[in-house]
Amino acid sequence: MTGIGELREVHLFAALDDGDLGWLAAEGRRLLLADGDVLFEDGETARHFYVLLDGELLITKVVDGREHVLGRHSARVARQVAREPSQRPAHDDKPAAAHQFTGELPLLVGGGYLAKATAVGPTTLLAYDKPSFLEILRRCPQVCQVLLPVLAWRIHSYEAHAGRRAMLEGLGTLTAGLVHELNNPVAAISRSAAELGGAVRELSDWVLRWGGTSLPRQREVVDAVLARAAEHEHSNRTRDAFAAAELGDAVRDWLDARGVTGLDGLDVVLADHDVTPDVLAEVERAVGPEVLEAAVGYLGLTLYSRSLVKDVSEAGRRISALLGSTKAYANLDRAPEQVVDLTEGLEATLTMQSRRLTGVRVRRDYADLPPLRVYPSELNQVWTNLVDNAVDAMDGTGELRISTKLEAHHAVVEIRDSGPGIPPDVLPMLFQPFFTTKDIGQGTGLGLHLSHDIISQRHNGSIDVTSVPGDTRFTVRLPLMT
Repeated sequence: MTGIGELREVHLFAALDDGDLGWLAAEGRRLLLADGDVLFEDGETARHFYVLLDGELLITKVVDGREHVLGRHSARVARQVAREPSQRPAHDDKPAAAHQFTGELPLLVGGGYLAKATAVGPTTLLAYDKPSFLEILRRCPQVCQVLLPVLAWRIHSYEAHAGRRAMLEGLGTLTAGLVHELNNPVAAISRSAAELGGAVRELSDWVLRWGGTSLPRQREVVDAVLARAAEHEHSNRTRDAFAAAELGDAVRDWLDARGVTGLDGLDVVLADHDVTPDVLAEVERAVGPEVLEAAVGYLGLTLYSRSLVKDVSEAGRRISALLGSTKAYANLDRAPEQVVDLTEGLEATLTMQSRRLTGVRVRRDYADLPPLRVYPSELNQVWTNLVDNAVDAMDGTGELRISTKLEAHHAVVEIRDSGPGIPPDVLPMLFQPFFTTKDIGQGTGLGLHLSHDIISQRHNGSIDVTSVPGDTRFTVRLPLMT
């Protein structure tokens, strides 16, 4: 007999009250499977929704006459991740709840089970027929809140197993990389725009004050200082942090000594634009002490406003550059097959992957290659997959080397990493479908298989791998245009 406490351990039912849990316990049929027992076969008409209470299910599918492991559902893993989310493996995107139930998709859409499920060790489940399953969804809306995200995740996974994962991962990489890279310039624009509004209002006050108290010859001197400050800004000269702090202190001391107040923060702005105490003394001699504060206020607020406008402009240029990289990566508004520069695609891929490359040293060695006729979106998926695998192998730190060269009638791209290497007995199997060296849930084993198909079948090229500890090298050869 299934108890309420046992059901409360199931993430799918955790938010339900005792009444609903009691109904679920009575409605479900308890199944006890021994090691190796088959719960359902691939393609078998779906009649039940299953909740895993204890044990493990191995999910497999026959592809081209061979049975491949697609994943595992483990009650122990589900409970562990639910209690301690930090225990989830770094690259495992499988929801904890996805371990604890199966069969919902074919019941909802009709048809057969999408894979075979086999018990691994003693396994305990609850089985609900279709009417009971639909009643669960009607009676317990909290269940839908857990089930729907898992359903979306599984649909994504099944599409990947059907050979569409490359496209979906490309969109995910594009989105994640673009969001990450846009974060800084967008934040800079937002911050500078907010500050600029206040600066312009203050500047208007100082313009009126300065214009009402100054003479033409005095304005000429201040305008000359502004011109020199602009030249300093355009020359992009920098000084070390200690020297900059010293100059800021000197400017502030100079202003304090003359009773120039109400200009908080402008001492730093003046120092950043090389308006030193000597320059301020030049202004003082030209305008006199009576209007010095007006002159310095106008001067500082003008420089501050200029710097904010420059920040916005530079952020805008950065966004434009990122959009250019995005277009190069995704080949938006282009035909599937294009004559392209391979370097452009490699660089666009690195830009989109910059979030993952934070701890990795990237070395480039590009040769002057002729343009190639390729399917750039698919080719960029190959680069993305190879870079992803390299970063995973190095555990996010190490050296990634990307090089290109001409070899006979081929363009050659090498992507190398300084990770621990691939065992010799594994190398021959790397490009087989569903083969993966990653833990269950961390990879489908389709990435390299699809990359091999893209290079060999779509581009009439080749992809090879060699590996020793500290140097794993994937070599892609693409034929030149004839």
